[in-house]
Amino acid sequence: MAGLTPVWLLDVDGVINAKRPGWGGPPLRRDVYSPEDDATYPLRFAPALIARMKRLIADDAVEIRWCTTWCPEAHLLERLWMLPELPRALTLRPLPRGAECWPLKLAAARDVVHTEGRRLIWTDDEALPPPGPERDTLGGPERALLIAPDARRGLQPADLDAITEFTR
Repeated sequence: MAGLTPVWLLDVDGVINAKRPGWGGPPLRRDVYSPEDDATYPLRFAPALIARMKRLIADDAVEIRWCTTWCPEAHLLERLWMLPELPRALTLRPLPRGAECWPLKLAAARDVVHTEGRRLIWTDDEALPPPGPERDTLGGPERALLIAPDARRGLQPADLDAITEFTR
């Protein structure tokens, strides 16, 4: 049954970490120190979003994989949000940042669909390919759910509703 479970490639900044996440309540703000960068980053997130993610994990509805420049330090996010250890889709060290990372994310998405033969959920505010040949390599809407949230708001309740429906 695990082979049939969709894989959710999850970015962080602009997807979970957003300036005004909404969700009907005030966001939480926590500072996360990155030993790799020797810097502290403020994260703002909606606790209700994290709760919905945890519910999907607990229900074995989806396999969430970090697909973010946070991958080398995703354990910090897992601790902050009390998530189980999740697989990392990006393992290259050093991991490129910004647009240089986008081809790696696309390759991870293709691996899910073509190598593993699984359905794909990909949430990323910047790296999703535009409609066209690159996006077409991921299959149609029955094989891949691609969500590019507004980076200021991140994922919204309707996005999680769509993800939940896709997992059924």
